[in-house]
Amino acid sequence: MGLFLEALQREMDELHRNNVRLRFIGARQRLQSELADSIEAAEERTRDNDSLNLIVAAAYGGRWDIVQAARSLAGKAVARELSVDDIDDDRLSGELSLAGIPDPDLLIRTGGERRISNFLLWNLAYAELWFSDCLWPDFRAPQFDEALAYFASRQRRYGYTGDQVVA
Repeated sequence: MGLFLEALQREMDELHRNNVRLRFIGARQRLQSELADSIEAAEERTRDNDSLNLIVAAAYGGRWDIVQAARSLAGKAVARELSVDDIDDDRLSGELSLAGIPDPDLLIRTGGERRISNFLLWNLAYAELWFSDCLWPDFRAPQFDEALAYFASRQRRYGYTGDQVVA
């Protein structure tokens, strides 16, 4: 986490100069206080930037995210702010770490792993998945082009069959 803190402090000025909004998702209470404070300061400093959103997952897990969303909705139901019957996909999605951010269309997983490893479990429901044996430090334009070509060849069905999409 020391390297994370060092990189955050080193890159903050350039990110802000380039109008990048920095957001972090994950269980901040699990992080060292100095890092958590720096994360909060970075988010505050870049809050109004709007050329690019950079979202960093730290101490994040998809199951953790869904549990936090469920707890939030349960608390609202107990407080009678909403009815249990009002809880649906949109409500739950609105309580997740990436609320308000479109779900990913494509997940690129490098390093030869063929799993999503508890990452964005809800958000990846309809994403196309591209797995590469290339390690992340070696991932370059040719590998990215290959992933994009794969994505372009896919029929986006969002849970429907191919016949249903055509109809």
